[in-house]
This record gives sequence, structure tokens and C-alpha cells, in this order.
Amino acid sequence: MKRLLVTALSVIFLFSLSVIQVDAQGLTPEDVTSIKSVGSVEMSQDGNHIAYTLSVPRTEDDEVGRNYSELYIIPSNGAHTIPIVEKPNSASSPQWGDDGRLYFMSQISDHHDQTQVYSVNRSGSDLQKHTDAEHGLSNFELSPDGSAIAYGAMDPVSDERREMEEQGFDMIVAGENERYMRLWVQPENGDAQIITPDDLYLWDYSWAPNGEELAIRVSDKPGADQGDMYSRIAVINSDGGELDEVMSSPKKKSAISWSPDGSKLAVLAGKVYSDPLAQRIWVIDRETGTQDDYTPDIWEGTPEWIGWKDEDVLYFNAVERSSTKLYSLDTVRNELEIIAGGDAEIFRSVSFDDRQRHFAASVNRADHPGEVYKMDLRNDEFERLTHHNEWLTDRDLGEQSSITWNGADGLEMEGILVKPVGYEEGTRYPLAILPHGGPEGISMNGWNTRALYPVQLLANEGYVVFKPNYRGSGGRGTAFASANHRDLGGKEFEDVLLGIDYLDDTGLIDPEKVGISGTSYGGYFAAWAATRYSDRFAAGITFAGLSNWISFMGTTDIPHEMSVVHWDLYWFDNPGQNWERSPVAWLNHADTPLLVGHGLADDRVHPEQSIQLHQFLEMKEIPTGLVLYPRQPHGLTERAHQLDFMNRVIDWFGEHIE
Repeated sequence: MKRLLVTALSVIFLFSLSVIQVDAQGLTPEDVTSIKSVGSVEMSQDGNHIAYTLSVPRTEDDEVGRNYSELYIIPSNGAHTIPIVEKPNSASSPQWGDDGRLYFMSQISDHHDQTQVYSVNRSGSDLQKHTDAEHGLSNFELSPDGSAIAYGAMDPVSDERREMEEQGFDMIVAGENERYMRLWVQPENGDAQIITPDDLYLWDYSWAPNGEELAIRVSDKPGADQGDMYSRIAVINSDGGELDEVMSSPKKKSAISWSPDGSKLAVLAGKVYSDPLAQRIWVIDRETGTQDDYTPDIWEGTPEWIGWKDEDVLYFNAVERSSTKLYSLDTVRNELEIIAGGDAEIFRSVSFDDRQRHFAASVNRADHPGEVYKMDLRNDEFERLTHHNEWLTDRDLGEQSSITWNGADGLEMEGILVKPVGYEEGTRYPLAILPHGGPEGISMNGWNTRALYPVQLLANEGYVVFKPNYRGSGGRGTAFASANHRDLGGKEFEDVLLGIDYLDDTGLIDPEKVGISGTSYGGYFAAWAATRYSDRFAAGITFAGLSNWISFMGTTDIPHEMSVVHWDLYWFDNPGQNWERSPVAWLNHADTPLLVGHGLADDRVHPEQSIQLHQFLEMKEIPTGLVLYPRQPHGLTERAHQLDFMNRVIDWFGEHIE
């Protein structure tokens, strides 16, 4: 009778929890896979219209695949939105021409079976096709006067190779049959021509103001390592003539921007070869060839977008810890001025009108993913123009904030904290740590919830969620991003452990109920936590994570990048440390239940990293599971796989964090 009474009370208790959960209406896995998000945003030259792409998830009724990318135009006064391309078609790279038309890339089946450049007028009508690339194109940029289109296109598979494959001779041989990205230029009235040399792979490019030259970022070979570490900046004539290299030193490089008079090039690049990010602002003088680093030395931040206000003043968008700001930088006076940002709005790039009085951006906040915003610089006010996830207002979200604590050696750390939905003061909650990847990634104080990092989903399940920006993270300059060199899994992980201690000291968490889940380098942190620091963690989940540093270096597509900018050390120069910092080296020390997941099409972290970890855990009789996702790259792109993973996270933590 007593047992029946207890059972009955348990059912009532569980039913009560269920009712509370339903009343709270926090996020569910299905909600997360339904979220739309604004991507690229481009303001017209006169500032009257804004074009933007919208990532639209597939539903259970759609064919399996990635999100659609729809294209819209919205008047800057927030009037009715005009659809340009909607599912099942997708579009990308919106650009306004001087003729007032909107240009974009799309694959519209009744016009061409490959991706081409199209345009429409501002009302969304009069569709025109502007390229006829036989094998499609990957990106494009209009010349300043609109008389030509530059575009990147990958070499096609040769007829000879295709014929051999059809006969079964489809061997993959290292160094053979490599395909290059080429730069093409198509005049308004003429045929497109390749202008880059046969022995160079194209990564990026930008038209000069005179329309006669382009700055290009190229490497000698294809491959992620080449693009990350060994690309060069050059200037080439638009007819494919003279090529002049202007920045050849090996280090990370990214954005390129010409000054309005064409006399200078601004480039985002690393400070040195081992800088983990292209986070310094370099200006190259085209006449003298001098290269100057204009990044303020005492400023802690990571520039991500650059443009010019005039011949002497640069605009740049930067991450500072977990917020974003837009700056102007006077290269003559060496003066830095904040133009916008630093508040709740997170934006990673901006698009100005010609008079530079307004800009538009994709902005996310803690309470919503990316939406179209505009700002009038004369009154310093953001205005939201789109509302693509209105249903989110009916969901209760956990309170989110940025916190600081003292990490190893007393170095101040910063990260994101989310309290459980329905948080009650004085209650200690289980803790879910979601470390970002990279390790130079950044957890932002904006919208943080996605399938592999289901922040608000876990908050709705009653967890405190913690996203630490440990040393090695971006957003605080070169010195901080390099502070984990030759010490991966060392003081950077102590920063996380001290963050747990800090949350324990505040009375917010139960230190005996700590789980950790991460992807890529965050997956390494989860596996490291569950093995080396097993006594501190009740459960772990690793997705696409590193488990064995030595075998990882032999199977990844970025062995040089990982060695130079993260380890600052090649494994064969110190194999002992690489092995000692590998989770599989600590299995005799481990008993934390660890769920292991991976995409089978992952080139960055080979699935062998997860397969060997899971097998070793099983051999040691440590609670584990292995889930492999077909077709998935270094992440999860398909709805069914996203739903499956999120439900496994909830179940695994629910089972092992008591």
C-alpha cells in the first residue's frame, strides 16, 4: 500500500512538472528547427530600400536538405516586404547596382540549371539574367560603374576524368585532379574570361574604384590550410594582365577594402604568423607598397568587417568580448571613435547608404535571432524593420547576461550565463556548460540557441546554462587569443573550472550536477572534461570533437592551421604533450557518462575521432553512446538530424545528471 501511495504521488509530481513546463511555454526542439534568421543585408545607395536574405528551415513535408535562403526587399520606412526569391528556390549575395536594380545569385530552374547572376527592379519585377557560366558560379561582385561582373567559379570535372569515373576508374589520389577556383570577368556586352593565372586558387576579391583592377586573395594550391595560412593579396588588371603581389607574408587574411580614391587597400590580417585570427587592420599604400598595422595596441577587440568613410578614415565592425561595436579609425590622427553598438544589439557587419547617414544590418539579441535593423547615425537609434519569428514572443526564455570571474593566474574571464525558465532565487540548479569551438570562437550576448548549442532549450529543462569565453577566444585581441599557445587543455580549461567554482560560490548551481556539451573544439572540451576532469562532471556530450591530438593531426584538413595558430607547436616536436592533452590518454581516470556524436561527411574533424573514443569508452565499460549522422559535415544541417540530436541531449543529461 505504501509503495502504491509513493507511486501515485510520483505520478502526480511528474504530472505537475509537466503542467508547469507546458504553462512556461519555453523552447522545444521543434521550435528550434523552425527559427528563421536574417543573413546578408544590403542598403541601396539612396538608403530607401534594403535587400536581405532569410534562412528558412525545411519542414517535415520538404525534401531533406539544408535551409532555404529566401530573398526580400523592404523599404527603409518599414513598409510592405517584397518577396524576390522564395522556397523551393534560394538566393544569395544581394548587391545594389548603380542602375537601381538588385543583383543576386540564384539557381532558377526555368532559366538555367546552374547558379547565375540575376537582377530585378525595386518592385521585384523585370527579372533579368546576367551570366551564363556553363558550370555555375560561387560568388560575384559588380564593377563600380556596373559595366562588368566579376565572379568566382570552380573548375569543372574534366570530360576525361568523368569518362574514367564512369568506367569505374574513380580512384582518389592525393595531389591529382585538383580543382581550382578561378576569377572570371564578364563585360556588359561580351563574353566572360578567366583572368587569374592557372597556378593560383582564388579565395576573395574586390574591384578597385577605377574599375580597371581587382584586389585578389589567392594561394598556390586548394585546401583549407592554404586559404587559412598561406594566401597572398595581389592586384590584377581586369583583363588578366599585370599581377602585383602586395601582401605575401604567411598569416591569416580575410576582408579586403579599397579606399575611395584607390590609393590604399585595407586588409584584415593576423599580427604575426601564429595569430589565431585575421584581427588586425592593415593598410597597404599602393604607390609605395608600405604595410602599416593601424590596430590600436591598447584596445581589446576583434575587427570582422572593414570599409572606408573617406581617403583617410576607416569604418570597422568589431567584437568586444561578447558585444559588438562600429568604429571609425582616423589613420592620419590615429584616433578611434565609437559610432554605434555596445548594447544589446549584436551585428557582425553593416551596409551604408552613399551619404553614410544610415546603415542596415542583421541584428540579433538575447530575445530573437537575426532581423533587419537600420540605424540613423544622426540620432544613434536602432530601428527594427522585420519580425520573422513573432511566435517567439509567446515563449518564456531564461534570463541572459554577461558575467565575469577570475580565471587561471587571476586573468579576468567573461562569458554568457542563462538562468532557467521560471528561476527562483535561492535555489541551486544543475549546470549545463556549452563551450564554443575554435578555440578562437566567441559566445555572444545575443541569440545563442541552435541545434548543437540548445541554450534556451536547456534553460527550459531547468538548467543554468554557461557559455565561457575562455583564454584563446576571439573578441579580445591577439594577446588573449594567443594566451593558450602550447597549453591547449591547460589554463584555458582551468578558466572553465574556476567559472564553475564562481557559480557555486554565488549559490546558483549544484556543483555535483554539472554537465558539458560542445562541438568541434567545444567537443574536445567536453571529452576532456569527461576524462581528465571526470571527478568534476556528471555527464558529457561531444559532437565532432577531438579525442586524440596525434591522430587528429593526421586526418584533418587543417594540420598547419591547427599547429601554428592554436598549438603554436607541431605535434612531432613534442608528441608527449599532444598525447598527454588527449582525452583518450585519460580513460583510466574516467567514469563520466559520455555521449559521442559526429557527421560522416566531416573533413575538419574526421569521424574516426569519435569512433575511437566511443570504442575505448565501451572497452572501459564507461556509459557511452555513439550516433553518426550521414551526409552531415562539420555540423548539423538537416532538420531530422537536428531534432534527433537535441532530444538526445535532453535525454542524456536527464538520465545522468540526477
